[in-house]
Amino acid sequence: MSQQSVFSSSGFDFSNSVRNNFIQEKGIPLPKATSTGTTIVGCLFKDGIILGADTRATEGEIIADKNCEKIHYITESIRCCGAGTAADTEFTTASISSNMELHALSTGRKPRVVTVMTMLKQYLFQYQGHVGAALVLGGVDSTGPHLFTIHPHGSTDKLPYVTMGSGSLAAMAVFESSWKPNMERNDALALVSAAVSAGIFNDLGSGSNVDACIITATQTEMLRNFVKPNERVEKERHYTFRRGTTAWKSENIRDLIVNEDITLVGATGDAMDTS
Repeated sequence: MSQQSVFSSSGFDFSNSVRNNFIQEKGIPLPKATSTGTTIVGCLFKDGIILGADTRATEGEIIADKNCEKIHYITESIRCCGAGTAADTEFTTASISSNMELHALSTGRKPRVVTVMTMLKQYLFQYQGHVGAALVLGGVDSTGPHLFTIHPHGSTDKLPYVTMGSGSLAAMAVFESSWKPNMERNDALALVSAAVSAGIFNDLGSGSNVDACIITATQTEMLRNFVKPNERVEKERHYTFRRGTTAWKSENIRDLIVNEDITLVGATGDAMDTS
């Protein structure tokens, strides 16, 4: 029986499949894919781009953060919404933002949206989908407004309106029924809010508030918590209990202050010669 070469050959490598089958035969379950939840959207309007996102961060079935920020800074006129693994979206966008600043200093020009898109897709393709970042990239440069989606495996789309995340189907239904070319600012902003709200109310992985970002050729306006459809209402009744309602059986108080005896060493020795 010939021994397998230690050098990897060209083409696809399926050597890990033997290891996975061996592990599974031993009764060890294979890891499952992580289910993530988010609704991020973007659309073109007459003067530029509007991006939107919900603010719920989940850890499985637990809501870890009710008001996280999913619209990440790339450059002054380019922003990127992230869905998927929070650490991957944070690190990926921060890394590309740093690279784009160096690119601008090197070339002496404002970065283009297509440059950011190319750097993101090449980075994600390199890791074959193991970096769980699904992105909506939008911005305005010298060639006009541009809107892209970037999937974790590195594939990209350029469309007038896009959605990503677990609530993307509900948000896309709103866009497909109401989006029109050359929309006014207020109409497009209301449409983005309605699309994100559809994801919030129809997807358990999305929730809390609506963030929006309006990017034009002259300015970028970040609208944090633009819509708050899930504010906690005041309780109808106030419950108060008299002292001693809940009794305890035993009490143990520990003193956490540590008393130490300090012994000075060398305090009576000769003084240091400083002459």
